[in-house]
Formats: sequence, C-alpha cells, structure tokens
Amino acid sequence: MQFSKISTLFASELFENVLPFWLNHSLDREHGGYFTCLDRDGRVYDTDKFIWLQARQVWMFSMLYNKVEARKEWLDTALLGGEFLKKYGHDGDFNWYFSLTKKGEPLVQPYNIFSYTFAAMAFGQLAKAANNSEYSDIALKTYERILNKQDNPKGIYNKQVNGTRPLRNFSLPMILSNLTLEIEDVLGSDRVDALSNQVIKDILDDFYMPEFGLVAENINFDGTFSDTFDGRLINPGHGLEAMWFVMDLAERLDRPDLMEKAVDIALQTIEYGWDKRYGGIFYFMDIKSNPTQQLEWNQKLWWVHIEAMIAMLKGFYHTGHPQCRDWFEKVFDYSWSRFRDDKYGEWYGYLDRYGNIQLNLKGGKWKGCFHVPRGLYQCWDISKKISGQ
Repeated sequence: MQFSKISTLFASELFENVLPFWLNHSLDREHGGYFTCLDRDGRVYDTDKFIWLQARQVWMFSMLYNKVEARKEWLDTALLGGEFLKKYGHDGDFNWYFSLTKKGEPLVQPYNIFSYTFAAMAFGQLAKAANNSEYSDIALKTYERILNKQDNPKGIYNKQVNGTRPLRNFSLPMILSNLTLEIEDVLGSDRVDALSNQVIKDILDDFYMPEFGLVAENINFDGTFSDTFDGRLINPGHGLEAMWFVMDLAERLDRPDLMEKAVDIALQTIEYGWDKRYGGIFYFMDIKSNPTQQLEWNQKLWWVHIEAMIAMLKGFYHTGHPQCRDWFEKVFDYSWSRFRDDKYGEWYGYLDRYGNIQLNLKGGKWKGCFHVPRGLYQCWDISKKISGQ
C-alpha cells in the first residue's frame, strides 16, 4: 500500500464526497443549527436537533477552518451552529440539554454528559476560528461543569440506586483525554499537562485490565474489575479510539513508553474485536466471552471501523510496527468497500454481522457530521506524514 496514494484518496473522499453532503443537506438556514436526521440522499426525515451532534458539527467546520484552510463557507457553517447552541442549547447556566426542537425548544433534560463535552470542544475550536472571547468563556465554563460532574455525570437523572453497585464508566475519561488537547487555547498548556497525566492514569491504571489485555467499559470505583454484565462489557471501538487519544498525549509529553503501551493495547483490542468468520469489528463484547446484554452486539458500525483505522495508522507512524500496517489495510479494505456510498455521498452507519447495510440513513440521533469527516481528516494527515509529504 502506497501511503501517498492513500492520502490522496482520503482527501478526495473528505472534500469531494463527505463534506458536500453535509453542506448541501444539513444546514437549517431558517432557525439555525443543523438537521442530522438525513436519509441516504440527504432528505430530512426528522427535524429534532441533538446537542452533541450540533456541537460536533460546529467543531468539525471550526477545526477545518483552523487547520486546513480559512474558508468563509466553513466558518459561516460553524457559526450557524454555534450561535444556535449559544442561544438554545443550555439552561442559561451551561447545563446542556440532550435535544431540542428545530426551533430550539428544549425536549430532553441535560442528563447526558456528552452534550457538555462536545459543547466545550465546539466552542473551544470556534473561539479560535472566530477570534471570539465569548466562545472561549462558554468552553471554559462548560469544561468546569464537566469536571464537577465526573463522579456522577448524570446527576439527578441517574436511574441507578445509590450505593448498591457504584461503577465508573470509561467514556468520560476517554473523551477528556482528547478534549483537554482540543481546548488547550482555553485551558493553557500547564493545566493541559496536569489534566493529561490524570486521564492517562485513569485509562491505563484503572480501566485497562492487564489480566485480559483489554479496556473495560465499567469498573468499580476502587479501580477493580466488576464481574457483572456492565463490568464485563467491552466496546472495541472505544478502546481503539482511546488509544489514539493516548498516542496523541504520548507524542505531546514525549513519552515513548506510553506510545508503545498504547499501540500494544490497540493491537490487543483489534485482535479481540475482529470477527474472524465474516470480517469487521464487533460492536459489543464480553471480556470473558459470555453472552452480552446488548442485542446489537454483532453489528458492524461506521465509527468503530474509522477509529480503528486512525489508531492503526497512528501506531504505524509512531512505532513502525508492521502489525499496525497490516491491520490498517485489513480494516481499510473492509470499510471502504462496505460503508461508502458513491452515489449520494457520506457513509452508511450500520451493517449487520455479514456486512450488509441495515439502514440507508446517513445521519440520525447518533450519527452526524463527525466520525467520518474527522477520521478522513486524521487518516489524510497521518498518511501524508508517513509518505513524507
């Protein structure tokens, strides 16, 4: 595989196939923000707006403006969502709702911490793109909200009985490992370094289970393994995504030991998660190979495979490990032939175990303008570096 050709392929897919789909179909120029419930050809089939997907799209176009090219269209698109979120996305005290009507009326209370994390990420990048201190303040205040909610992210909306089986979930430390770097301009480098070391400890000392060689989705608060449905749960996509976040931290902190560990864990994760009969990466698994409680465990999802490609490419770039290159090629071949849509653009999101398309949608309640374009950007950038461009 020639990485110079791969970089050109990723760039073409990003700028000519995926981004035009969202620019042409998702912008709500009447009310602000974006429609994310888009059918195969871009038709809007539901107008509800989900905060974390609104914020992810703000981040996406802000990031492209900051890192690729200062295109007015990209900044205008980011501002369309940013202003909508600033006005309607929270309760006035930066508690971010889960969803809104198309006009911005709140539908679901602020129970989901990822509305907060992606709002902080969005406004951190938008502040830089728009040179706007108000956006920086929103990012910082939201980030403080997140830190204050770490021990009980859902707060009053937590349905678990307090004290019976308290578990820590991996998703928040995982997101924080990336979020702290994303909003460094807001937090400052000293604080980012301190926070980075803490999330590295959380991920590798607590959630990583060396006896299994895998990252658990839920652990006891003392860092030990919980032999329960939730404690045995493995999400290979999360593990792979987290490891490329850790690789970025290792690069920043100049820690080759940390880089090697992240690559090793990524390789263990993809080996465990790969469907050896039909190909692709499972959505959910049990760390002891028991049946899972998630009935969709054997689906093949777009974001899992994209995060795997990023992790394997970064691992190869930083360490030259041949297994990373081999796995990248394997996941690339699977993904490129199954998720892409040459006719209408963007990628399908949901395949069954056999690799057949389950839903024609390109966006919905959980899929928006994020994993595909971010992954294409990351793979384009890394493959350019590998090929010396």
